[in-house]
Amino acid sequence: MNTLPEHVAIIMDGNGRWAEERGLDRIEGHRAGAQSLRGVIEECGRLGIPYLTVFAFSTENWGRPREEVQALMTLMAEFSRSEADELRAQDVRVVPIGDLDSLSEMAREGIAALARFTEQGQGLTLLLAVNYGGRSDLAQAARTIAQRALAGEIDPDNVNDHTLQMHLYSHPYPDPDLIIRTGGEWRLSNFYLYQAAYSEFFSSDAYWPDFGPDDLRLALDAFEKRQRRFGGRPRPATEGG
Repeated sequence: MNTLPEHVAIIMDGNGRWAEERGLDRIEGHRAGAQSLRGVIEECGRLGIPYLTVFAFSTENWGRPREEVQALMTLMAEFSRSEADELRAQDVRVVPIGDLDSLSEMAREGIAALARFTEQGQGLTLLLAVNYGGRSDLAQAARTIAQRALAGEIDPDNVNDHTLQMHLYSHPYPDPDLIIRTGGEWRLSNFYLYQAAYSEFFSSDAYWPDFGPDDLRLALDAFEKRQRRFGGRPRPATEGG
């Protein structure tokens, strides 16, 4: 591949449907999804992709049945413990983004411990979007900017898109070049609303537990064929493209 994205973001969808079609509890779909995540992380590292964001738990996921939410909290804690050594061995740096304070204590502490354990990673940076929502991200950024303006730290007349970007959860990491959604859906579902302004989008029919390195490479192949203009006009062929 000649043109790889700098930053890939994935909306990991279809765990529940995968489980239901097999007569399993939904949490078994989430457990299977954790297995898929391992393979995708490894493949991104092998390919040299610098940044990967995975949408692990959204602000809307609190509306699911209590038992499923509790199971997801347990799974986050388990993943943080079980994957720590392997992630550090792969030189992965884990960075959680979102409102972590609202998570269960075991999930919050597990994720925080994983971030500390891998903070020296120099390879792939894995952004875990946990209790994350694009609207709440924008709201917290606006709230912080307003507070700083009241404190005299920011001149309101100088607030611009760069100011907003600097206060998002994902700062200082680059916006995603490619957003992949599994499960055959075509929605952002309140994920990276600001950051996705010029992202390429790829929808995979595979449920997340079935999504593997081959599926990732299909998305990357599609990305390579896209012509990204960022609001401008395509260059003439005589200019190299």
